Parts: sequence; C-alpha cells; structure tokens
Amino acid sequence: MKNSRLQISTLLLMFSCGAAFGQQTDSLASKKKEIASSKEDNNRNVMLNAANNTSPRDVNIGLPSTVGGITILENDLPVVYFFWPELPNKTWRQSVGLERTGLLKMDQLANTMGDLGFAVNSYAQTGTKDLKIKGKFTTSNFGWLQADANVSGPVSKDGWTYTAGAFLNYDPSTFKLGFARNVDETKIFRAGVTKYFNNNKGQITALYKYADSYNVGNYAVFQYGENGKVTELNDFRIGRDSYVVNDGKIKMKDILSGKEYWASMNGNDNRSKSHNIDVFGNYLLDNGWNFKFSARAHFAKVKISTIIPLSIFQTNAAGGYTLASNGQPYSGAVGTQLAMHTPETPVTSLSGRFSLNKQLGAHNLTIGLLEQYYKVDDFTSNRSFFFQTVGAQPQRLIGPATDRDGFYNYNVGGEFHSGTENKISLYATDEWKVSDNFNLSYGLHLRHHMVDGTFSLTPRTPGFTFGPNDFKNISENWFHIAGSLNATYNITKNFGVLANFLYTEENRRLESYSQAFEPNTNKIKSPLGAFGVFWNTNWIQLISQATYLKKNNNLNRYNLVNPANSSQAQTTTVYYDIQTLGWTTDFVLKPFKGFNLHYLVTFQNPVYKKFNFNAFGKDYDYNDNNVLGVAKVLMEIDPSYSIDKWRFWASFRYFSKQYANLTNALYFAPRWETFGGVSYTVNKNINVGATVINFLNQRGASGTINGAELITDASPYYGKLLTGTYIMPLTGQLSVNFNF
Repeated sequence: MKNSRLQISTLLLMFSCGAAFGQQTDSLASKKKEIASSKEDNNRNVMLNAANNTSPRDVNIGLPSTVGGITILENDLPVVYFFWPELPNKTWRQSVGLERTGLLKMDQLANTMGDLGFAVNSYAQTGTKDLKIKGKFTTSNFGWLQADANVSGPVSKDGWTYTAGAFLNYDPSTFKLGFARNVDETKIFRAGVTKYFNNNKGQITALYKYADSYNVGNYAVFQYGENGKVTELNDFRIGRDSYVVNDGKIKMKDILSGKEYWASMNGNDNRSKSHNIDVFGNYLLDNGWNFKFSARAHFAKVKISTIIPLSIFQTNAAGGYTLASNGQPYSGAVGTQLAMHTPETPVTSLSGRFSLNKQLGAHNLTIGLLEQYYKVDDFTSNRSFFFQTVGAQPQRLIGPATDRDGFYNYNVGGEFHSGTENKISLYATDEWKVSDNFNLSYGLHLRHHMVDGTFSLTPRTPGFTFGPNDFKNISENWFHIAGSLNATYNITKNFGVLANFLYTEENRRLESYSQAFEPNTNKIKSPLGAFGVFWNTNWIQLISQATYLKKNNNLNRYNLVNPANSSQAQTTTVYYDIQTLGWTTDFVLKPFKGFNLHYLVTFQNPVYKKFNFNAFGKDYDYNDNNVLGVAKVLMEIDPSYSIDKWRFWASFRYFSKQYANLTNALYFAPRWETFGGVSYTVNKNINVGATVINFLNQRGASGTINGAELITDASPYYGKLLTGTYIMPLTGQLSVNFNF
C-alpha cells in the first residue's frame, strides 16, 4: 500500500547520497573549523517543489521517496511523529511565522534523531523586544491565494514579549475539480509568549498552534510511447485536467462496524485538525554549559480520502457498463480506481528534547536526551474499488461486477492498527579541531523503541468487517544504534580530503501491523560511506566525492494488477534490500560581483536486492533491477545575479531516465524541471517577487505508472492509455513581502 501512496505528498527527487556528506558549500569558503561544525546545507533550495505548492521537495539519497517525503522538524522536534495518517503538510507550511528554515544534513539527523535522510529544520518565530510585523501575499495565474502574516513585540519592560501569526492557503492548483474550487485549503494560527532572562542568560517560549487542512491529489492520463515518451490526449491536458471522479464521492464500508457510508474527497471527510503546544528555549548555566530544551504536546483528529488509479481497459456496448448518473450505456476506455478512506482518528504525540552544549578547548560537545510518545486510536483504512470514464472530470460507472452504486470488493486490503509507540534516546556529538589541518565530527545515538497495541491477522476478503475475536496484541521492544564519523584534512590551505561514515538502525513501527500478517521485525540496517576532496578559493568552493549506501529489509505494499487480466488486482507485501553507489560533484562559483552559480551533478546506480514475491499464482524475481522512480543522473544548475535593488535567478534540474515500473520495462524519458524569477526591493520594508514554474512548459509525466508493476514487455503498451504523476504545467506566481 505504501507504493500506492507514493505520490500523495512527494513526487520529485533531487541530489544523491553522494551529496549527503558534502560540507556546506558556503561554509567551505570560510575557516576549516566552520567546515567541521557546519550543520545545515544552505545551497539546496528544498522549498522549490515542482509538483505542488504544499510541501518541500524530497531530497534524494538513492532510495525511493516515501509517502511522508522529507522529514520536517520544528523547534528541534518532528512536526508529526509518523506521516500516516497525519501528513506533515497538514500541520506545517513554510511561513513567515517561522523565524528561520534550513536543511539538516544526514549526519546531524542520524546523530540527533537516529533516522536516515535529510530534514527540513525550522524554528518558530518567538516574541521580540521590538515591534516587528512581517507578511507575505502570494497569488498565481491559476487563482492561488495565500496570505501569511506575523506580528511580535514587547509586553513589559522586564523581558516579556509576544508573537502571533496566521497562515491562510486557498489553492486550486492547476486543474479544475468537478466538486470544489480548491485542491488545498489550509489554515494555521500561532500565538505565544516569550520571556527573556536577565543578563542574556537565555529565553523561554510557550507557543500554541492550530492547524486545519485538507488536500486532494490528482493523476494524469496519457498515451505511452517508445523511448519512455508520453503523448497528451486531445481531451485530457496533463496537469490542467482532473482525473478525480467528478462528484468527489466514494462509497465505503466501515471495517469495524460494517456500516456503509459515503465520503467526500474534500471538506470534513478529508480534513486534519490539530492542536500543538510547544515550550522551548535555552538557559546559560553558571558553569558555561548552554541548556537547550523543547517540549511538545500534539493532539490531532485526522480524516483521509484518497483515490488511486490502478489500470485502464477498453469496453464496448456489450460490456454492460453504464453511467452511474443516468444509466446510459457506456463504451470506450474504463479506469479502475482504488478508494481509501480513514474515518476520524485521534492521534496524540508527546515529545521533548533536552541538551547541554559547551566548547571545551578544541571540542564542541553536545549531550542530549530525546523522548517521543505516540498514540493512535483504532486507525482504519476502509477500501473499495470502482470504475470511471477516462477523461477530464470523469464520471463513475456501474459495471457487471459492481453494486448499484458502482463499487465492489469492499475492504479488500483494508487496514487496522491501534496502540502506542515510545522512543527514548540518549545522544552525544563532538566537533573536534584536532589540529589546524585536521577536523573530526562524530556522534552516537542510542535509542529504545517500544510498540504496544493491537492488530489482526484475519484475511480481508470482499465485504470484510472485523469480529470481536479478530484482534491480537502487539508487544515489541527494540534497541537501536545510530551515529556518524566525519573527517576533513587540509593538504594545502585550499585543498583537502574528506571521509564520512553514517549508520542507522530501525525495526518496525505500529503501522507495519496494518495488514493481515505479522511483519518481519528483523533489524533494518543502513550503512553509508563516502570519500572525496574539496577545494576552496575566493571564487570557487567545490566538493567531489563517492558514496555507498545499503538498506536491508525494506517493506513495501503494492497494489498489483494482473497483466493477463487488468480488471484483477491484489495487495502484495514485499521485503527487499536496496544498494546504491554514487558520485557527486557540487560547487559554487563566484567569478564576479553579484553573480553566483551553484552546480551539482550526481551519477548513481540504485538497485534492488533480494526482491522476490508471488502474485496471481506466479513467482517474480526483480533482483538487480533499478530502483523505481530514481534517476541515475541528476543535475542542478542554479545561477543568480544581483544588481542594485534587483535579483534575477533560475533553477534547472535534470533527471535522466526514470523507471516507472518494477520490471524496468516501462520508463519515463529524461526531463528538466525549471524555475525562474526576479525580485525587486522597493525599500527596506517591501520586496516584490515573481516566479515562473516549468518555464520550458514540459508536459510529460513523472514518478510511477499505476497498475504497471508486473509488465515485462513494453511494446504491447505503446499507444495504450496509462495513468501516472506529473510536474506542474507552466505557472506564474507573484508575491509581495513586507517587513516592518
């Protein structure tokens, strides 16, 4: 099932694991000590997402992207404990209500969270000693409206201050739904107080955040052709038309009660509401140690409506399909759809991070404690299947095997889990300046992970509902080790070598018990090693390095379609390994005043290992096949030029051929993602900017092709209609920023 959700929040990939341990390129131009202590990558514009306006883009490390996309931290804690059922973009958005945002590097995430990957690291705006008003208004040629404002200032002369802000997003995206104006509606409100301690000892902030959000996903229909190229249909424009059923309604059967009901793709049936209370700050102790703390209570009620295309087949007048709206016989292309709905589900998480930091001679030492508690009550994913016409704003069909409303196979593959998770971690990091030429940075993260709850092994047959004796208890405890070791050595003043090693461990989560089987809880190990060189002058800062990454015991659930009969589908769970070898070169060039060029190129070869399963009575072996949806060559070119009050910039991202199904028979041709913009500083308080997304107006598809995982010969599919994800069409955006 995870693979079916792959496109919900993250569609695009960038960079490679080779870039993972490259030191921050801006910091490479500075002192060697700053190289070793750099914690964030500032030259990667992770907020430029060519798929949608709601999420940061995913940062590729040679592994498939996940449903939750890149990890998002706010005030040093994850904005959600786990991305399903509450996706991070339902409670967090890039906003002026954030004081700063950066990209946390992989070694820092491993050391402080014990997790693999990159993370967006953000900090909420605290109260200020002087009155500050800042805001941003954004619109687009498709009618996007976003208003974002924050005000902060003093309350009293003894150090008390306040902050308050609102983020309002009404986004119709680039396509028109048949049942709602907006694809995304999100409202986030913040309010808090900050107390500054005397003698610059630190500060403490108490902050409340309320979020209310829904989002509707979309897919494209296209004609697949030779060499991975897709052709747009006459009656369906990629990125401009909706493939969501025109009434936005799905019929479900509650897997717990057996009650049939209808759910909507927008509004209350697809809405997440959350309350968030943060207390964070720091205090400088008398002995010189800086005590930093952040604690959060997060309470959410989540509902999710999702439709995922599975396949397309042809029918004639004798096929027995009729339009659900008027009973008129239908002939032509028929789309098979999977509908999923999660009724209101309470989610609670309590978390806290407490650390001590001090410079001790040549060592910059940090010791920390991280606690994360998570509770989800009776999570269910009710399922049904239905047919629809193939075209813009499609209509639902009634077929020979459906009920009177056009639905069938209720709760086949349905999910359930309920219970708690708890993670408590102790970690330590040290940045050691061994000599003028040699720097070491290393860390260790020790974690205890507990899972306690209930699940069911009862098979989810058509029309299934749970009985009172269908549940079993879960009680698991695991111990994990994570950490990193980074070394840089200057051979000359400007040239040196670097070496890095990272390691993380995990087992499973409560969510892994959703289906009717006991998951493999063997340890998942992810070692990553890198070696490279760096070169720094006044006009160039360069890193070039090779990396190796391996991850074992991956779990994925696929909604497979039988190649011999496209109307047959089944959910299959697969365990497999992935390994990738990559080489990345990353540099920033500053040849003359005002001009800056960032360039990154990655060559990588991520492949599956131990990938075997059975489906529709046949054994499949995908060992050594290339990883789905990950390009072997990635390139980014980011020029910018500033003169007087003007700044001109562009971003070009190149993705080589991406395999679109597990057999590697289908793939998408290479593509570019393009962004460009100009900004003008009116005065010290106002800035106006314009951005163009996809200014080359590429209209092709990307990601994966739904229902095509088992296809072994592409030629029969040339000219066939398929569904997949896509990049946004040519889009213009205008923003006004103010800061007083």
